[in-house]
This record gives sequence, structure tokens and C-alpha cells, in this order.
Amino acid sequence: MTSTTPDQLQLGPSDAPQRLVLLHGWGADADDLLDLGNLLVGPQVNVVALRAPEPHPYGSGRQWYDLQPIDWSQLPAAREALRLRLETLAGSVPLANTVLLGFSQGGAMALDVGSSLPLAGIVACSGYPHEGWQPAALQPPVLLSHGREDPVVPFAASEEVQRRLEQAGTKTALLAFDGGHTIDASVLPHISAFVRQSLGTMG
Repeated sequence: MTSTTPDQLQLGPSDAPQRLVLLHGWGADADDLLDLGNLLVGPQVNVVALRAPEPHPYGSGRQWYDLQPIDWSQLPAAREALRLRLETLAGSVPLANTVLLGFSQGGAMALDVGSSLPLAGIVACSGYPHEGWQPAALQPPVLLSHGREDPVVPFAASEEVQRRLEQAGTKTALLAFDGGHTIDASVLPHISAFVRQSLGTMG
């Protein structure tokens, strides 16, 4: 069952003990990643796909902040707004029982905001590090995925994220695949296993 509000979509029971939160990429919308919910977690997990707050400048879709050109001055407000939304969601499901998954710009937001919250885990697909971002010393485990031929966000971006995470002592892994700017079908079983293990819903 899907429920809808102006700023998010939900799948699964609203009173579930675990939650997966999805952050879409630049120019997409909340429904872009929603199908991942059925692929990654069981029906007992609540899935929430958040809608980015800003309209995309070139037509339909949304953005977390301007990307062409990148306007880093918008990042503090975008970061704080997402943090508040996640803390509001924590009123029904604790952050310790929540995995945050983002794609592209959503992946960058997941890394930035999620790394300072007591989440169960973070998944960043085709993401990149924000300007000045350094992971906290104590933060959730992180799973990265990225296509080696990504023409939008270079594969090296996730390699740099992994380097910074490992330097901070964070448990992390990078799933590389032969492909472009996407969440490849070959990595879905590994992402599902990570999410389920982080949420304690294996089996």
C-alpha cells in the first residue's frame, strides 16, 4: 500500500519497527526510487521516499540544491532541512532502526547528513562528497555503489568517499560495476543484504 503527502511517498506499514528512507537524484522526484523498496526489504519494513524541496530549474523534477552550476551556499539550508525531516520521521521509527539510501545528489545528501546521525546504515549510489565534507569518527556503516563508466558523477568520486570513510575508521565497502549512472541490477542483492543486515531483518 502506498500513501502520499506533498513531500514524501510511503510503502508498507506506517507502524513498522524498521524503515528505509530513499533520497532521489537531481531532476527526479520521490517516486523515482520507490520501487527499490520492494526489491531491497520485506513487506514488514516501512519505506519512505522523500521529495527534494526545490524545483528543478530545467522543467519537471526536484533538486536538493542547485547543481548547474553548483551553489554550495545552498548546502547548509538543504542539510538542515533534511536533518529535520529525518528527526521528524524518528518520532515513529528510531534512527537506530533506519537505513538511509540515496542516489547521485541524493547519495551526496545521505552521506553528508546521515554521517552525523545515529542511523543503522547508509547506502550511497553514484554519489560524491560535498565540498568540505569529512565523516565523523563514529558513524553508521556505509555501502557505496558506482559504475566505472559513469559519465555524470565520476567513479573516482566514490573512491574518494571510501578513502575518507576508511580514514575515519568507518566500516565501508564499494560495489563497482561495469556501467554508467544508475543502480545496476547486479548490485541490488548486495545492497539488499546490507540493508536487511543493518535493520536486523535477515531471512
